[in-house]
Amino acid sequence: MRSEIENIVDEIKQAISLLRRHLDWDQAIRRLDWLNNKAEDPSLWNDAAEAQKLMRERQQLDDGINGLRRFEQQLNDNIELIELGEEEGDAAIVADAEEALKQLRNEAAKKQVEAMLSGEADQNDTYLEVHSGAGGTESQDWANMLLRMYTRWAERQGYKVELMEIQDGEEAGIKSATLLVKGHNAYGWLKTESGVHRLVRISPYDSNARRHTSFSSIWVYPVVDDSIQIDINEGDCRIDTYRSSGAGGQHVNTTDSAVRITHMPSGIVVQCQQERSQHKNRAKAWDMLRARLYEAELKKREEAANAEAASKTDIGWGHQIRSYVLQPYQLVKDLRTGVESTSPGDVLDGELNDFMEAALAHRVQGGADAVVEDLS
Repeated sequence: MRSEIENIVDEIKQAISLLRRHLDWDQAIRRLDWLNNKAEDPSLWNDAAEAQKLMRERQQLDDGINGLRRFEQQLNDNIELIELGEEEGDAAIVADAEEALKQLRNEAAKKQVEAMLSGEADQNDTYLEVHSGAGGTESQDWANMLLRMYTRWAERQGYKVELMEIQDGEEAGIKSATLLVKGHNAYGWLKTESGVHRLVRISPYDSNARRHTSFSSIWVYPVVDDSIQIDINEGDCRIDTYRSSGAGGQHVNTTDSAVRITHMPSGIVVQCQQERSQHKNRAKAWDMLRARLYEAELKKREEAANAEAASKTDIGWGHQIRSYVLQPYQLVKDLRTGVESTSPGDVLDGELNDFMEAALAHRVQGGADAVVEDLS
C-alpha cells in the first residue's frame, strides 16, 4: 500500500482503539449480555420507567459494539481488496478500496466526536456564566466580549440562547452574566470551556494606547432534567431580592424582581432576573441551583475534571486555560491542548469548534494537560 493509504489505515486503527477504550469494550460486552438476558424477563416491565431506561442503554451499547465491529470488518476487507488488486494488477479494485478507506476514516472521525459527547449530562441544555476578573473596566469589557463570543457560537450551532441575568459594569462591559443555552449536546460541547480566559490587547480605554492584559472566567453546568433528583434543604439557603439591571424596560429597573440564592454549605450563588415576575425568577433560580449542585456531583465522578473547577480559583495569571492575543500579533492559544488560531477575530465571533473538539478528545483520552507555553 502507498504511504498515504498506510497513514489512513493507521488513523482508522487509532480511532477504533480510542473508541474501544472509551466504550470499555470488555465491560460493554458483559453488560450487553446481561441486558439481553434481562430483556427476556417478563417481570422487567413491571416498572415501565426502569425498563425503558434499560432498553435505551441496551440499544446504545448494541449500536456502539456493532458499529465498532463493522468498522473493523470494513477496514480488514478493504485492506485485503487493495492487496488483491495490487497482486492482480487491477487498478480499479485498488482505487475503489482506497476511496472506501477514506470514507471510513471520515466516518470514524464523526464517531469519535459522538463518543466524546456521551457523558451522563452531555445531551442536556446548559447554563454558562461569565465573570469579570480584577481590573475594572478592562476585564468587564473582556467579559462582555466573551458573552458575545459564546452567544455567537451557540447561534452558529443552531441553539437557542436566553439571557438569565446580567450585572453591568460601572463604565462599560459587564461584571457577570448567565446564559441558558438550549439544544442537543449543549452541555457536552461547552463543558470544557470552564476556566479563566486571558486577553492581551491595546486598551481602547487607555489614552496612552498601552497594552493591557485582562482576565475573565467561564463556568458551565448542565440543566437538570426531571428524572434527576437533587435534594436541597431550603434552610441551607439565603434568598435575596434586588433590582434588575441591564436591558429590559422601565418595569425591570424599578422593582425588586431579581432573585439571588446562596447555598451556604457549598458557597454556590445563582441569580435570575430574566422574568418580570419575582415568583418566576425565584423558580428559575432554584432550577439553576439544582443544576449547579448536580454539576458539582458530576465533577466528583469525572477523573478528567482535575482538582477544583477553574472558576473557583483566582481569575488571574497562572489559572488561564486559553490566551487571546490581539497585540502585538494575532493569535489564540489553548494552554491545555496547544491548539492555536491565527484569526482571533473569527474565534471571538464564535468559531470555537476546533478548540472544543481538541479539549473533548483530550478529556476522553484521559491525559494530563499538555505542557504548553503561554503567549507572552
